[in-house]
Amino acid sequence: MLGVCRLFVVCGAFSIIMNAQVSAQNYPNKPIHMILPFPAGAPSDIVGRGISQKLTEQLGVNVITDNRVGAGGNLGIAMVAKSPPDGYTIMTTSPSIALSPVLYNQLGYDPQKDLTPIVRLAQIENVMLVHPSVPVRTLREFISLARREPGRLNYGSGGMGTTNHLANELLKTIENINLVHVPYKGATVAIISLIGGEVDEVVVSVASSLPQIKAGKVRPIVVLSEKRVSTLPDVPTAAEAGVPAFQMSIWFGILGPARLPRDIISKLHQESVKALASADLRQHFAKAGVDPWPGTPEQMDQLIRSETARYASIAQKAGLKKE
Repeated sequence: MLGVCRLFVVCGAFSIIMNAQVSAQNYPNKPIHMILPFPAGAPSDIVGRGISQKLTEQLGVNVITDNRVGAGGNLGIAMVAKSPPDGYTIMTTSPSIALSPVLYNQLGYDPQKDLTPIVRLAQIENVMLVHPSVPVRTLREFISLARREPGRLNYGSGGMGTTNHLANELLKTIENINLVHVPYKGATVAIISLIGGEVDEVVVSVASSLPQIKAGKVRPIVVLSEKRVSTLPDVPTAAEAGVPAFQMSIWFGILGPARLPRDIISKLHQESVKALASADLRQHFAKAGVDPWPGTPEQMDQLIRSETARYASIAQKAGLKKE
């Protein structure tokens, strides 16, 4: 009887392996659900919908976008983490995947154990803006003013723990200056408050601020990227301004649940890179200020790990506590 039981176990395991191989070979043969953990219109939503449309064209099956909003993006992430590893439930991620372990005690998933990086997709560069009434035109002048009058300057953000919050906390740490944080419910509200003169400075995406910059309602000081941004060619990088560590981009990738078959990972990666090279998707992304940044699953994994460590260091120095 014991031998028969062992035979059943071995046969069962062999059947699971064979089924996974067959599913990978035939993949995809039904609609794929792309989970978007943030609201419609958000940068991650724009990236997710853009890539999903191209994947639908290339794969011959519908890649259906599904906004699952809540808990700082963790609701949608947890949904993917608990999905079967068959490639039919994946997600577009943003820095929230690296920020969440820094900000929350209970996530409902383990970012390192329950998810599989598939591809690094794109990034959006941030720019530091000041209200025109602030008497500075360079990053060094801003830092000097903050040193001369500690606590005078304040900055708006999209809320505690957002990248535009951590960017300013990073600057405070690097330059040992005192800036007062004014959190809002979203970066859009922070920009509106900057235009109205309620705050002195914000760090936001280049794309979302271009209309206000062109209208002269806000003044760009520096871009938080390695190189200058084509839409703001006259605005220097932080490195050019003498603060090379002052960098904070918004990046995106695709993840799936853990134990995703390698063949499926490879298929999704190849098709995503192909989509990013297409002229129409590049044009669509350019209008939204999104720069294609294709990378391997390993590069996506390394990005998440390194950014999680960096965000944790900034949060610790800023005195942020987990919820």
